[in-house]
Amino acid sequence: MNLRLLPLRLIPVLLLAAPLLGAPETVPLAPLLNPRDSDYEHARPTVDKNTAGRALRVAGREFAFGLGTQTDNRTAIELKGAVRFQAFAGVDDATESTAPVALEVQADGRVLWRQEMKRGDAAVPLDLEVRGRHTLVLVCHDLGNAYTQAHVAWGETRFIVEGEKPASTVAPSLGEPAVILTPMPPATPRINGARVFGARPGHPFLFQIPATGERPMRFSADGLPAGLTLDAATGRITGHVAAGGTYRVTLRATNARGTDAQPLRIEIGETIALTPAMGWNSWNCWGVSVSQEKVLASARALVATGLVNHGWTYVNIDDAWQGHRRSPTHALQPNEKFPDLGQLCAEIHALGLKAGIYSTPWITSYASHPGGSADNPAGDWVKPPTPKQPNRKIKPWHLGEFSFAEADARQWAEWGFDYLKYDWNPNEPPETKVMADALRASGRDIVYSLSNNAPIAHAATLATLANSWRTTGDIRDIWGNLRNIWFQQEKWREFARPGHWNDPDMLVVGPVDIGSGKSIRPSRLTPNEQYTHVTLWCLLSAPLLIGCPVEKIDAFTLSLLSNDEVLAIDQDELGRPAKQQIVDGRQQVYVKELADGSYAIGFFNLAQVPQTISVPWERLGFTQPPARARDLWRQQDVPVTGATVSVEVGRHGTQLWRVWGRKGNEGVRE
Repeated sequence: MNLRLLPLRLIPVLLLAAPLLGAPETVPLAPLLNPRDSDYEHARPTVDKNTAGRALRVAGREFAFGLGTQTDNRTAIELKGAVRFQAFAGVDDATESTAPVALEVQADGRVLWRQEMKRGDAAVPLDLEVRGRHTLVLVCHDLGNAYTQAHVAWGETRFIVEGEKPASTVAPSLGEPAVILTPMPPATPRINGARVFGARPGHPFLFQIPATGERPMRFSADGLPAGLTLDAATGRITGHVAAGGTYRVTLRATNARGTDAQPLRIEIGETIALTPAMGWNSWNCWGVSVSQEKVLASARALVATGLVNHGWTYVNIDDAWQGHRRSPTHALQPNEKFPDLGQLCAEIHALGLKAGIYSTPWITSYASHPGGSADNPAGDWVKPPTPKQPNRKIKPWHLGEFSFAEADARQWAEWGFDYLKYDWNPNEPPETKVMADALRASGRDIVYSLSNNAPIAHAATLATLANSWRTTGDIRDIWGNLRNIWFQQEKWREFARPGHWNDPDMLVVGPVDIGSGKSIRPSRLTPNEQYTHVTLWCLLSAPLLIGCPVEKIDAFTLSLLSNDEVLAIDQDELGRPAKQQIVDGRQQVYVKELADGSYAIGFFNLAQVPQTISVPWERLGFTQPPARARDLWRQQDVPVTGATVSVEVGRHGTQLWRVWGRKGNEGVRE
């Protein structure tokens, strides 16, 4: 269009309408971005400043606007009507390291530009054609095993747009094959799961013997304490034990192919949850759309898929079940999505599983449902207006004047619940103790799990009151989030022991949709990252709670959750979390002492490329090489030769070994 041929009075109108007519416009990138969509290790992307909080500056040149990121980072934009991407890219002057890092611009999996740069290099001007492409990804990452924490400046980032403006999106998953390492279990019987179980005197007792192998299968037990009976067809032990003490039982499973026998130590006393809980939770798949039927679907699928035979036990309802309080007890009742919680618990127990429920000491829960307290004695509740203000001690996301902990605990016990997720922030000792006392007085063993999250200043006290406690905020199925949770765990190690566990949050493997439950999709963690996720949680002696709808589980995810040699590391009765033995750049090695005198060793590669991790056995604490080593994911023995162990580990991947020492070499030196 030739503006010189138009009347002057029409030119301003046409200029204002140009974007609507498809004429190019310049759109800055930064205001389009939701930093939470980024996959980041240290800091979320920052708008118009670097991730150290200062002006964007590369080799002395300052940029008035743009985007700051930090290695390793992937930040994505849905391009829509964008036709060109323009920026100045470089390592920000705030970076301390002088090592080079890689900067890339990708579109739909293709690298449009890449350069290795270091602090002091001049910013590189970019002007890239993106017409017809869908997703642009800005990448900055370390090279090899380097760990620089470099700040990266994307100065004057903008798009030339013809049509709809670009929008923030989650960085796309990297193409990586989902290789199944776990062998299928044999047809012969094999008893799996924990070798110890705790219950309180006189309380209802339920233990399902987890056993794989060809069906039909018959079960038996020697040495059961008085008050317990075993159903030989189902392998279910039920009853009540009046007398406290230690009972050593031998369990047997028999089918047409043979018999397996394993010990079980039953401890009747005050301590329950002697190994970390294994089960399922509704939040990471169904969120606020959870219902009784959806919970039952996953419970039935735990049996149908055979996961129950690997020790998966708890079926836990998260937030959004709550309805109203009812006189005369004022115990909280369910909403219309849960027509009969007593019947739900009965059906779950009939499957050999256990049931869990959710609450908070606040007036209102995170999902804006009734909580465990109120400012009136009847517990009447009104849904609060938005916006929510949790974690600030502002009502109704704070403690009410009247607590209903005792009434609620009695109601949960009457329905038959076995697990409580108690969710608020910060977790503080007074309200923690109120609920601990209420659960203990309920007449039922209810595993007590604190959520979101525990201040480490209170860790020693909370560890005497609860069976588990969240050590960080909520997990997301993004590598950077997983890595950030990982790096906060070592300081919690000393507080974990049988009956009391550090909880780095639920598993995000398989199909998930954290919060809403409206668009369930595959986990954004790569297969290697999912192996790392499960391996690390097992080494940490963490609770394992599946976050996907089990009825929708795929073969790869099922293989992650059914490797009994890996799960045995989590369920080991000694209950000592692994020690972070080696940190070398982006390589880490953990060592965990096990009850039989063996050790689990986790090798982790946090780099963007595969690496060989080579470590002298002496650095792992062994005075000489072990007599035997086994790759637990592949369930294969591996040769041990020489004074150094070397393993090949893929990008963001892991290997998990179990080793047995030689005579006179029984331990790892602390």
